[in-house]
Amino acid sequence: MRQLKICYVSSEVVPFAKTGGLADVAGALPVALKDMDLDIRVMMANYKSINERKFVLREVIRLKEVKVSLNDDTKIIDGKTAFLPNSKVHVYFLHIPDYFDRKELYVDPATGKDFEDNAERFAFFSKATLETLKLLYWQPDIIHCNEWQTALIPYYLKTLYKDDEFFKNSRTVLTLHNLAYQGSFPLEKAKKIGISDEYLKPGREFEFYGNLNLLKGGILFSDVLNTVSEKYAEEITESPEFGFGFEKILASRKQDLVGILNGVDYEQWNPETDNLIAKNYSPDSLEEKSKNKKALCKQNNLTYREDVPVIGIISRLTDQKGFDLIAEAVDDIMKMNLQLVILGNGEPRYHRLLEKLAKNSPEKLAVNLRFDNKLAHLIEAGADMFLMPSHFEPCGLNQMYSLKYGTVPIVRETGGLADTIENYDPKTGSGTGFTFKKYDAKEMLKAIRRAVKTLQDKKSWRKIQKAGMAKDFSWAQSARKYHELYEKALKK
Repeated sequence: MRQLKICYVSSEVVPFAKTGGLADVAGALPVALKDMDLDIRVMMANYKSINERKFVLREVIRLKEVKVSLNDDTKIIDGKTAFLPNSKVHVYFLHIPDYFDRKELYVDPATGKDFEDNAERFAFFSKATLETLKLLYWQPDIIHCNEWQTALIPYYLKTLYKDDEFFKNSRTVLTLHNLAYQGSFPLEKAKKIGISDEYLKPGREFEFYGNLNLLKGGILFSDVLNTVSEKYAEEITESPEFGFGFEKILASRKQDLVGILNGVDYEQWNPETDNLIAKNYSPDSLEEKSKNKKALCKQNNLTYREDVPVIGIISRLTDQKGFDLIAEAVDDIMKMNLQLVILGNGEPRYHRLLEKLAKNSPEKLAVNLRFDNKLAHLIEAGADMFLMPSHFEPCGLNQMYSLKYGTVPIVRETGGLADTIENYDPKTGSGTGFTFKKYDAKEMLKAIRRAVKTLQDKKSWRKIQKAGMAKDFSWAQSARKYHELYEKALKK
């Protein structure tokens, strides 16, 4: 079988730039694909926040002062390159000073709102990606796009580049990580970014409720689509609750839509080797896990008690992540014999609520309103349980990290949470966590109570922990499915 050439395009990639899970996927999947002997290269924007010295970015002579035009506008672009850490995956960083010399990736820190020119920023990045490929004389079999920021590439290939011999055999894959983010802009932006009027008429590819919608266009122009779990692939074609208005459009492309679960980077997330936790442990030395619980309690000014469960939460503090349920049930939760450690930030109203609760009950609740990678690892290792009551969850990674660390997940059955966590059945003793179906605070409380009660039965609890730790969600499995998806796209 010939070696496929894959151009992987993402607006953020770990460790260079990150706002969410997209960056984690973009930093790990290409490495797993490279390990399968695919010729893969990554394209991303060169943001001001990227530390060029630390990551050893080098200039590429061919990519110096390249002119890229869209409609009547021309920008000068420079390209640099580096490797993804501990790999041989080339990353190309495309620098457009007018658009990417800013502190943040998408949001203006002065206003707290998205940059008004985000459509133009990522349209130019998408066009620059295609021009860069030509300058490198590297013809990809697959251009793998992610989210709305790169969703214009399939459209450009089928319109602006339709007669270009260079891309004659290239096919596109678009990965939908979270349909809540769609790239919606005023219709008048379309002309600036090379979208012709015919595609903006009501009901056409880029029109959505009177706005320009880049993700809709990407869904309809790409050759194949995927999302990041099998269950989420079903949910988004069937229900407005998950499809965000796209359910009929996605249902019309059901033959081309595949769910592929994200993987876990076990180099980073493994209690046996994790150097960010207090004490390493394995399924055979689970008693050592308690030393991490002690360290977690100490760091969060909680009194360590062996028999009192610590529930961890690492999350954006938003309704999507189930914080409306937590807010509704919090008085009942605080009456239970347990402790809570929360890490994350999000909506100000949840910041205020949690800070108030922590002030009133410092012995039960510790709140850390920030992103902190080291503390995230200690929570995964030190907590007894991990709560994820998401309204919707395309994939989710923390529940998979929790399994590996013997930290039993309590989750709502949706998207990737439903695909990865098996509800504990006391009759058979099988299961890896505690789940609830209906999006309801009372149902969540029942699941928490079941978990707390089961913890008292040490033998059953140890069995649940070991069943979870034995699960394998490595990227190698996901990479094989992406390889199959690429082959499917090539047949289009």
